[in-house]
Parts: sequence; C-alpha cells; structure tokens
Amino acid sequence: MKKYSKIILMLIGTVLSACTDLELSPQSEAVPDVVFQDPDSYRQFLAKIYAGLATTGQQGPAGSADIQGIDEGVSSYTRMLFYAEELPTETAHVGWNDQTIKSFAFHTWNSDDPFITGLYYRLFYQVTIANEFLRESTEGKLDSRGFNGEVKAEVASYRNEARFVRALAYWHALDLFRNIPFFTEEDALGAEAPAQGTPQEVFNFIESELLAIENALPGPGENEYARADRAAAWALLAKLYLNAEVYIGQNRYSDCLNYCSKIIDSGVYSLNPVFQNNFNADNHTSPEFIFPVAFDGTNIQGYGGTTFLTHAPVGGDMQNADYGIDNGWGGIRVTRQFVELFPDVTGDIDSRAIFFTQGQNIDVTVENVGDFTNGYPMPKFTNITSDGDPGSNLGFPDTDFPMFRLADIYLMYAECVVRGGGGDMGTAVDYVNLVRERAYGDQTGNITEAELTLDFLLDERGRELAYECHRRTDRIRFGQFTVAGLWQLKGETDEGAPTPEWRNIYPIPSAEIIANPKLDQNPNY
Repeated sequence: MKKYSKIILMLIGTVLSACTDLELSPQSEAVPDVVFQDPDSYRQFLAKIYAGLATTGQQGPAGSADIQGIDEGVSSYTRMLFYAEELPTETAHVGWNDQTIKSFAFHTWNSDDPFITGLYYRLFYQVTIANEFLRESTEGKLDSRGFNGEVKAEVASYRNEARFVRALAYWHALDLFRNIPFFTEEDALGAEAPAQGTPQEVFNFIESELLAIENALPGPGENEYARADRAAAWALLAKLYLNAEVYIGQNRYSDCLNYCSKIIDSGVYSLNPVFQNNFNADNHTSPEFIFPVAFDGTNIQGYGGTTFLTHAPVGGDMQNADYGIDNGWGGIRVTRQFVELFPDVTGDIDSRAIFFTQGQNIDVTVENVGDFTNGYPMPKFTNITSDGDPGSNLGFPDTDFPMFRLADIYLMYAECVVRGGGGDMGTAVDYVNLVRERAYGDQTGNITEAELTLDFLLDERGRELAYECHRRTDRIRFGQFTVAGLWQLKGETDEGAPTPEWRNIYPIPSAEIIANPKLDQNPNY
C-alpha cells in the first residue's frame, strides 16, 4: 500500500505544482502503466481518495504528509472545515496561541493565514487526486492494459464515486472561496496553471457531475458504509441548490426540496432515537447517516477529524475518561449567544444542550479568550459507545463524522417551504417536530405553522447541527454572518461588532496568487 500511495503522489505532483507553491512528498519513480496492471490498484486509489477526507498523509497519525509546508495535524479536511465553518460563528472559539487561529473568531483573517492556506490546498489535493484517478481509469486505458469486462465494470463504478468526492471538494471550495481555479481530468497532466472558474461555471460543473452519476451510483444505503451512493449525491445536490442564491444569484429552492424529498421518500433513513448516539464511538450504526467520513482508532489515525472534535473541547474540571480520551486539549468552547439558543444549559429540556458548566464562566472576552474556563465547552463528539464503553483507542476515536444526515435534510425541506420552494407547510412542520421531539423526549417542544419562520430555522439549525461544519454557510444564507448578527469576539470586541460583507468568502492564499498569475484575489483582500 505504501508503494502504491507513492505512485499516486508522483502522478499528481506536477499538476499540484502548477497551482500551488507547496510540494508533495514522498515521490516515486514507478511507472503508472506498471502499477495499474493490477486490478486492485484501482480500488486502492479510490480508497486513497476517500481517505483524503479523514487522513493527512501516507501513514497515521503523522510523519509522511500528503502536503508539505503546513503542519500535518491541522491539514485534515474535516478539521480545517471546522475551523472555517464554526470558529467564525457563535458556536465555537479557540484560545490557543497557534499562529493566527484567533483570527477566525475575530473576523480578522487575511490572505497569508496558514489555516486558510491549509484548507485551500487540502481541497485542491482532493480535486487533483480524483482527476488523476479519472485519467488513469478511462475505458481506453483499461483496454490498453488488457482488462476484461468485469474489471471494466467495477472500475466504472469507482469512477462515479471519485466524481462524487471531487464534486464534494469543489462544493466546499465554491462555498468557502467562491472564485477558484477550475481544472478536470481533461486538463493534461503537467499543463499550464489552471484558469480561474467563475462561480457559475463551477456551480454548473458540480451540478452536471452529480446529475450524470446520480442513477449510476448504488441505490440509497446499497453501497459499503462511508462510500457514496445515490442518496449522498442527492444530499450534495440539495446543499448546492439550497445555497444557489448566495453562489450564483439564482433561486433553486424547489430543486433543493425535490432532492430532500427523494432522500426522505427512499425510506432508507430514520432519525437515531437518541441524539447523542450520532456522535459516539459506535455511531456507524446510526440509521440517519447519509454520508459519513469514517474514522477508526486503529486504522484511521490522525490529529484532525474526530480526534480534534473529541479532544479539543475537553479541559478544566472535565474528566478525560468521561469522553473516552487519554487527554483533553483545553481548546474549543461556545459563546454566550449560542448557549442562549437553548431553554436551559443542563440538557434536561433539550438534549442538544451538551454543555459542561462546572468551573466555567459563560462569558468570554477578547482579553481572556486564552483561558479555557471562559466559555462553556460543548463535548458533543465523544469516544464513548452508546453502551458507555470507551472506544478502541483513547488517543484516536472510533467516532465517524456525519457529513450529511437525515435531520439536516428535514430542516432543509422546511426551509425550502418557508422560502417559497414548494412542498407542504404541514409536512415541513411535521419534519421539524420530529427533530424536536427527539431532542425534547416528548412533544413539549413542538412548534406550529405560525412559528416556522426563517429566524426560527436559523436558530434550530444551530441547535441541531452545531460542530457539523454548516454554521458559517447557514448564517451567510440567512444574511446573519458579517454585517448582521452579533456574538462575543466577532469584530475583535467582547460583545461582537459588525464586520464587512466581503468576509463572507475567504481569500485565495497569497502564495497561490503569486504561483498562478491567472488568478485574481477575492475583493478587498
């Protein structure tokens, strides 16, 4: 496997060097046609594409990074996504002195920010390895290597999954950076630096890719766990359409509602009866996961992903054993404004209020943000099973990350109805109340049609989906991220201050602008 990983890196090194100033390591002198004579190599390559969502290099947890020039531990796809999606909102802040990390909470990041740079290169690493897989698995390449119809059919199914993962990376890149380099397998390996795609071009590409593979993917729930199926493509299409007004100025709420309905009507998914069990060490059994990123304490180790999510919120008076970990990192906490979204802080009313309050102050200020006791920790992700046992490894959790799950789809359907995308208001209320009945344990938290408003939905999405890497995107869609919406630390003030609207998107890293003269920086950076 290690030799195989090296050939992947050799193949993509030239392409990445055309669009970044970072280097990939290690490299190999192996010849692609030799490696790809083995039918298993295609499955291994696909595994590497999926692994890029969870791991950071060629061996876990660190020591042989995919990308050189940034700290491997924080170059994880999901960890960087958390930084960009949660830290600039009311749901999370970190007081570590790690380089520029406080800039997220303060809304003061710039184009030299190492964490934004790490996120950017991780996303395009994913795009690049998917492109290379697609180049090396064409029908013509398979014919030239003498493969029979059975192998060709299997590889064709792998190609659909690679296209899904590439579409996922492009969606995140579009959402976070908007004006991005755009290149596919049709661009020759080692060719000139890629041109900048318009948001419309990238949107159209993601949409067309997902529509093209939609019916070729296995049916909902029919693929192996943590691999893309038809419902995963529907969920990604729904996310794309939900935010289309932000990306390209087009109302696509009816399309979003259509794909939410496809997932719901499939009958494959249901809410996990216990909210917390979606975030425990055995959450692979959850019936509501549509597309998770898999982690494993033995085989998928790293310092990002759910290792970060289980360790970083633990500190102060908290006991490591209560969360199935060997040591807490004393990092992420929430702001007072997030706590105030809930009816109380105990979780006795709404079980999603997962706060540790002993020895903690509810408030955090710019001056004391580095003290873990300021702000309530929210240990939503744990390395404890639903039976109360620790995971297989106290250092690295067995807990998977839910990229898409059914509760989100229910709330998306309701939002589309409220925004005029069709559907049925009574059905929308029923879906929201299903989510709330699980949280409350009964019907005391149920709402009426009159209460189903956009303001309510923004708050409900915060309660239900915190730490799942949606909050920044949601706030931007609701017009409550920069100019509007106040919470502690925003604008580098204690109670929060408005920030300029151009911070709705992140800057293209300055090193990328230097390396690729075809790119223009996002406005005001």
